[in-house]
Amino acid sequence: MKYRRIGELTVSAIGLGAMPLSIEHRPDEDRAIATVHAALDAGITLIDTADSYHWHAAERGHNELLVARALTRYGGDTSDVLVATKGGRGRPGDGSWTVDARPAHLKQAAEASRKRLGVEAIGLYQLHKPDPAVPWAESVGALRELLDAGTVRAVGISNVTSEQIRGAHAILGDALVSVQNRYSPAVRDAEATLELATRLGLAFLPWSPLGGISRSSLDGPSGPASSGTAFHRVAADRGVSPQRIVLAWLLHRSPAVIPIPGASRPSSVVDSAGATDIELEAGELRQLQGP
Repeated sequence: MKYRRIGELTVSAIGLGAMPLSIEHRPDEDRAIATVHAALDAGITLIDTADSYHWHAAERGHNELLVARALTRYGGDTSDVLVATKGGRGRPGDGSWTVDARPAHLKQAAEASRKRLGVEAIGLYQLHKPDPAVPWAESVGALRELLDAGTVRAVGISNVTSEQIRGAHAILGDALVSVQNRYSPAVRDAEATLELATRLGLAFLPWSPLGGISRSSLDGPSGPASSGTAFHRVAADRGVSPQRIVLAWLLHRSPAVIPIPGASRPSSVVDSAGATDIELEAGELRQLQGP
């Protein structure tokens, strides 16, 4: 495993996106915990969760509780594991997502997440999504208050524009350590926010990083590289999975990038962890970047 920085912390260059362990079509608990343990065994020290990662309406915090149980049951040392959680979204139980980034809600949500995770302070707390009904400075100000209160140690923002990153950085300074936006072979419109995060020294955590390389993507366009074909071709030449090539490509985009691919089985997370062993060559990078 190779490592990168989130603020003052060193974490694995590949994280575990824990959402698939708690939402629709989730595995049973034994397999879910085995998946977290496989990630830890592979050297992964960043686990990304959220209070809204659940399926049914009455189980808010399902994923946070699951991650906490998995860490407690792990036989090895977990002192270097960073659990990053998020607040500001909800799931009514009908498959939809809501947004609530009012300061009062964020403070209550962070305290509830802290208790579910069983920690004195949340290592990284991320505002899940800007709320159009709440001024951005007010939502970010709530993160500042959570820092000052000691409820969280560092903060991040997610699903944001470059302007929102600049605004949050002006309020939070060095306490802002990460940006989590969607970025993958299929969705590359976050290039500007990636470049800005890199300049500001913020970690950039791509969510849904494997988009655009499924077999179905080969039937049509999926981004600047025309389709996932290039990733499959490079993977076949190297004898590894296309997913591993995608993650290696993302790592090459910037030293700020720390992908957090989701997984619902041990074999998937072990395969993802292997991406840090791959150094893509110039010719391969030209294929993957596309026109």
